Amino acid sequence: MIMLGVALLLSLVLCLLFGVPYIDLLRKKTIGQYILDVAPEAHAKKAGTPTTGGVFIITAIIIASVITLLMAQEMDKTAWIIIISLFFMSLAGFQDDYLKIKGHENKGLSPKGKLIRQILIALIPTIYAMQNYGTAITLGSMTFDLSWFYPFFAVFVVTGASNAYNLTDGLDGLAASTGIPAFLACGLIAFWGGYNEVAIVSATVIGALIGFLKYNKPKAQVFMGDTGSLALGGLLGTLAILARCELLLVIFGGVFVIETLSVIIQVTSFKLTGKRVFKMSPIHHHFELSGHSEIRIVKEFTAVSFVLGIIAVVLNNIL
Repeated sequence: MIMLGVALLLSLVLCLLFGVPYIDLLRKKTIGQYILDVAPEAHAKKAGTPTTGGVFIITAIIIASVITLLMAQEMDKTAWIIIISLFFMSLAGFQDDYLKIKGHENKGLSPKGKLIRQILIALIPTIYAMQNYGTAITLGSMTFDLSWFYPFFAVFVVTGASNAYNLTDGLDGLAASTGIPAFLACGLIAFWGGYNEVAIVSATVIGALIGFLKYNKPKAQVFMGDTGSLALGGLLGTLAILARCELLLVIFGGVFVIETLSVIIQVTSFKLTGKRVFKMSPIHHHFELSGHSEIRIVKEFTAVSFVLGIIAVVLNNIL
């Protein structure tokens, strides 16, 4: 438990330290966010805000994770799989951000190109999990063997979590604030299950996100960009697989699931009926257009994320 505190504090300090020089560099290079025309009008003022803040988030997480894992003598194959998967997912996100910046518009990798990268990266923890845990998944004391379907399921978990987290990153502080309870729940479940590597990395993510909020709270000084959101979502899915709590991910990652479902419902409804269910999707934009302030939405979504995290932890202990 002491190592979890060390991991959190070290990551928090590193993120705070890395943030200032990196944001200054982005401002000097005029590397800012480009806003889609379909975004709410209030978002126009966010244009030009420095982006790719995920660089210093991920850097803080990796450095803090490696140091703490070495101190705890937990730097094993599982730990390396987590670090490697996170690194490559952040590279995919950075490439997406770079293309947007280079093209001077909010269009990066094609959806197909992004998905292919996510699937290839997701295969890293998937293959490792199959080699070490087999093809079964668990829910508390219950076990379900997915057999040949497991690799498809695991890849879907990682890529789905990556894209869901990415969709949630649409308001100042939203992705970071809702991510903290999700990683907290994942870390607690992992810790009580004996998956110490997962618990330590989860703690470093919490620390980094708390530190990042100093720069990302309204009015944001920097956005995490796809460098951060794709990587953090993919990491959450990876940690869930390696801590064998994939099914509970639907609960403690429930806010991200809801955001994704709102997009699916909106698109499906419009294609089938020509009508929209929400004023705009993902659903946080619906509330924004309904008159809710960004701060209120972030607070409410974070509260929901905490409640869902508690439910997931309780279910894990009683099932």
